Parts: sequence; C-alpha cells; structure tokens
Amino acid sequence: MPVPASFNDITQDPSLENYIGWVWYEKEVLLPLRWLQDDLNTRVVLRFGSAHYYSIVWVNGVQVMEHEGGHLPFEADISSVIQGSPGVPCRITVALNNTLTPHTLPPGSIQYMNDKTRYPKNYFVQNIRFDFFNYAGIHRPVVLYTTPSVYIDDITVTTTSSETMVQYQVSVVGSTVYSLSLSLRDQEGKVVATGDGPAGELKVLNPNLWWPYLMHENPGYRYSLEVKMQAQANGALLEDVYTLPVGIRTVHVTSTQFLINGRPFYFHGVNKHEDADIRGKGFDWPLVMKDFNLLRWLGANSFRTSHYPYAEEIMDLCDAYGIVVIDECPGVGIKMSESFGNKSLQHHLVVMEELIRRDKNRPSVVMWSVANEPASELPPAGYYFKTVIAHTKALDPSRPVTFVTDVNYALDHGAPYVDVICVNSYFSWYHDPGHLEVIPLQLTTQFENWYKTYQKPIIQSEYGADSVPGLHSDPPLMFSEEYQKAMLREYHSVFDKKRKEYVIGELIWNFADFMTNQGTTRVLGNKKGIFTRQRQPKSAAFVLRERYWKIANESSCLPPIIKSHALFLK
Repeated sequence: MPVPASFNDITQDPSLENYIGWVWYEKEVLLPLRWLQDDLNTRVVLRFGSAHYYSIVWVNGVQVMEHEGGHLPFEADISSVIQGSPGVPCRITVALNNTLTPHTLPPGSIQYMNDKTRYPKNYFVQNIRFDFFNYAGIHRPVVLYTTPSVYIDDITVTTTSSETMVQYQVSVVGSTVYSLSLSLRDQEGKVVATGDGPAGELKVLNPNLWWPYLMHENPGYRYSLEVKMQAQANGALLEDVYTLPVGIRTVHVTSTQFLINGRPFYFHGVNKHEDADIRGKGFDWPLVMKDFNLLRWLGANSFRTSHYPYAEEIMDLCDAYGIVVIDECPGVGIKMSESFGNKSLQHHLVVMEELIRRDKNRPSVVMWSVANEPASELPPAGYYFKTVIAHTKALDPSRPVTFVTDVNYALDHGAPYVDVICVNSYFSWYHDPGHLEVIPLQLTTQFENWYKTYQKPIIQSEYGADSVPGLHSDPPLMFSEEYQKAMLREYHSVFDKKRKEYVIGELIWNFADFMTNQGTTRVLGNKKGIFTRQRQPKSAAFVLRERYWKIANESSCLPPIIKSHALFLK
C-alpha cells in the first residue's frame, strides 16, 4: 500500500472501498550508522504528517505512541528503541482504525443490522453526518529525523503594527542551561534584527509586510527567523538550529470589516477538499500545484480548509503565495446531542491545541474555525462552543475565531461567541429547489437578520449548486451547467449590495467535485465543484473568474501591472 495515500481506491477489492476497522502497515528501514552510535546526544524521532483516524505505532515490536484524530501530525522519540542494532533493519508497524463514534472528531456511529432475514450475521454500517467520503490511511508523509538531546521544541511568533515588532517565545527541552540567539533575515539574506534569550521582541525598520494575493504587488513576503540553541550535555557542545518563515501582518475585526494590515480585506475565494481520483485524501505534489495554479487563475484570494486541517505543504504555499486561510478543525457533522458531552468536548479542546501548535505562526491563517454546520440549535451547544472558542482564544489571542453555521439566526446558541458570522445557505437548491427567483429575497433577509441580531461582519461561507459537466439546459434546470451559473449570479447580485455594508466575504461550494458516500442524491460524489474532480473548468468557473478579477481591480491599492494583467487574463 503506497504512503501517502488513502487505501480505499488503490486495489480492485470492493470490500476495501468501504472497509471499517483495523488495517496494518509495516515497513523496514535501515537507519544511518551515526544515529545508532551517539546514543547519549542524538535524539531520533518518528513523525507522521497524519493518519486517519486512530493510530497505534510500534518500532521493533515496542509500542512508541498512540494518536486519536486524522489530519494533524504526531511523533515519538524512538532513540531508546533503536539503539544497539547497527546494520539491522528497523521495523515500523502501524495499526490504523477509521471507525468514527459519537465522541470522535468528526463524529459518527456504528449501526448493527440485526434483522437476519435481510442482513448477514454481524453486519454493520458506519453512519456519518458529513457529505464527503470517509477516506482512511496514512495520508501524509512519514519521516525519521534527528535533533540533539537538548533541542528547540517550539517557537511562537506574533507581529504587531506598533513600531513593527516581531514578538517571540522559544521553548527548549532537555536542559535548563542553554543559550539562544536569533537572527531575522529579509529575502535578500540581510539581517534586519537580532535577539537572544527564550522570549523577546525584534524591531524591524521599514518592514515589508505580508499581503494577500491581489492586495499588493508583492504578496506573501516572508522573512526568515533563524533560532540557534547551544548547550553542554554529556561533555559535548550541542547545537540545534531552526529556521522559521515569518510574515509581518496584523488582523483586526470591526463590526463591519475584516482588516489585514489596517486595510479592509474581502474574502473572494473557495471551499476545498483534499480529494482526488485513486489517491483519495493522500498528499500529492502535482495535484497541489495544479490547485494553486487554478486558484491564482481564478483570482481567488482565500479558502477555508473545509472541513479539516490541510497538509502542511499546502499551508506553506498559502504563506508563500499570499492565499488567505480560514483554518478549520475536523468539527464537522456534530449533530447528535451526545456529541456535545464532556468526552467530546475534551477531545475537541485537544484537537484545537494540536491545530494551533501546528499553524499558529502562519501569516496566511487569519481566523480559526472550530466547527462546520453543528447542531448549534441544541441547548448544550451554547456551553460547548463558548468553551471551545474561549480555549482557542486563550491559546492564540492574535486571531479571531468562528464556526460555520446553517442554523436559523434566532436559534443558534453558539453564534454569540464568534467574532465573525460564517453562514451557509443553499437557496433554490436544498430549499425551494429550482426556484431561482426566491434567492434575492431570502438571501437579503438572511443577511439582515444575522446583522441586526449580532452586529458582526458576515461571510457567506458556502453557497452553490450541483452541475453535471456537459449537461446543458435552457431555460436553466437543476444539475445543468446553466443552472449553476444562474444561481451564482443571483447570489452575487445580493453580495454586491451587502458588501458595501457588512458582508466581508463569499466562498463558493466547491472548488472541485469530490467523492461522497453512495446515495440517491449523489452520482459518483458531490458535483458542486466549479472544476471537475480532474480539475477541468465548468462554465461556472469562468463566471467566478470574471467576478473575482473585477473585485480585485476595484481595489485602488492594486498597481497598474496587476490591473492590466487581470484584463489580459479575461
């Protein structure tokens, strides 16, 4: 079984496609001799980018770690397990279980079919309340790396606009006696600030700010913060060096605007999935680069990591290209009342800790999303989301926090605690299907009710319609490319009025078609993409492209070269 990849679509075995339960991976690797000789001062670490969902890992038959949750990394120090065996292969074994329960994130439930006249003995199904396929496997790279026995464990960087300060905190593990030196370099390699010690501030004169794509002629500018640690241990001088990309930018939310570096930012972007033919949710560099080229072609400046954290390599590209990210945890499908209990809540808090530890230093990440379309009308949801959001803010006070709702504004118990209202609606699709004429009234009413109640800026975080590529109809009928285009235009007419007031973004559902469970409303997956699953454009992609470049050009801050480039692209 290849790694990284989902295991579901790789073989011709139909039982593996929908398999629920334990699978086993095993691999033998030869480690460099120097890793095995310096047993006192070298720390060997085994790291998984992600595996879905529950993992137990052994090295040479010794259990070294367990981890609950997909989409986020986990690692273990395996130094003591591998010592004393030079030239002998190191055996790595992973047991992986993709079962979802009411207390996992995302939640699910196992239903046993006990009618022996209709189902075989011990027959069961995995029920889920989210609309994408429950792909499983080791989805991201697995690496072995080393550090000294005294090492840099964590770095936290925040930036402020007042006198342009880069504030830092460095955590060192393995000794309490060490020295730290820091150097901040610009993209030409020039040192612009230096510091020392585990915490402090670096003052940057005349800084190049990190700007989003299409908001500045030089988006995604990043400095390099080199952190160097030295310590004495076991009679040797140890040195650990880590270089962290740093983008200097600020984020601020008012009652009507989202400000990046003090300037209003309008989200015109997409929702995505990590999903493709054969590989499922497995990381794939060519696919990722294709997606980023399509985003830039589209004129999209942002996306939401619906509905789970994406690979670190994807986030690296967002930082580099200036693509703004709403970073969402796997809190999708929280529909059952038992999923709002203390067991689920404690796991949710841990997941947010893991996500923030991974992505807290990324300038592209401007907001955390703690859930998508939960049953926030249920009474326990108030305490639940108050707690999760407060915990998230305590971990990272520098970013606003939201969750994405599809609940009526008057019934939502979680909305009082968010900084930005993110609302999903599918007028004339799931509601009044086929009646495009109701969209202006219903969408306008939606926005006005939410704003009147909460006085917070609003993002239309999902909207869209399925379209089967090549299916045409005039007048527009559902599932045709024309209907998808017509629905988009009805929504856009309302967006254009309300973004002059308090609507701060629009994110289409979805960037590309993606796989779902089989069902009577899904023909080989969800077809709401503006691109096919193979990344070919539907008619709606050109509608959005024209719109997004027009919105970008309306900004007086764009230099003439970008404006003329946009006109040429159209």
